[in-house]
Amino acid sequence: MTDRQDVAWLTEDERAAWLRLVAIVELLPGVLDAELRADAGLTHFEYFVLAMLSEAPERTLRMTALAQRTNATLPRLSHVVSRLETRQMVERFPCPEDRRATNARLTPAGWDAVVAAAPGHVATVRHHVLDPLTRTQVEQLRRIGDALLTRLDPDRRLTSLYDPQAEDAVASRRPAR
Repeated sequence: MTDRQDVAWLTEDERAAWLRLVAIVELLPGVLDAELRADAGLTHFEYFVLAMLSEAPERTLRMTALAQRTNATLPRLSHVVSRLETRQMVERFPCPEDRRATNARLTPAGWDAVVAAAPGHVATVRHHVLDPLTRTQVEQLRRIGDALLTRLDPDRRLTSLYDPQAEDAVASRRPAR
């Protein structure tokens, strides 16, 4: 435990920046959930699961890979995929390469749900996050995100979703099979 006297306390500027980041982290998920629930009957996490499957080859991923891409525990993901299965948006089946593993595949209904939800979701992201910023601020936000993610995602698991070089780095650290 860090001794109270050894702490580098926040300056007023650092505190102001930190509190604004906390407010964004707290408010943004509710905004995204509200829009997706109203427009598509999905939570943001359900939409994220469907979106990750929609971008995968053959719209299929092992549950472990889907958990990694969504930063979810397997129990949480399994619960959400069960709800999506009930709505016939996702189906699970044994992995042909490894019968111990389970795959999740986006169904045509799941694809239709992602396609229908995407425009409203993008509009919400644009309205609440991107439109209030200048082009320079958007670039700064990207760089700030990169800097924070080097600490928050040192294995680059989520970073690999948008950075092909990160995926290569993750793949190079995986054990050979």
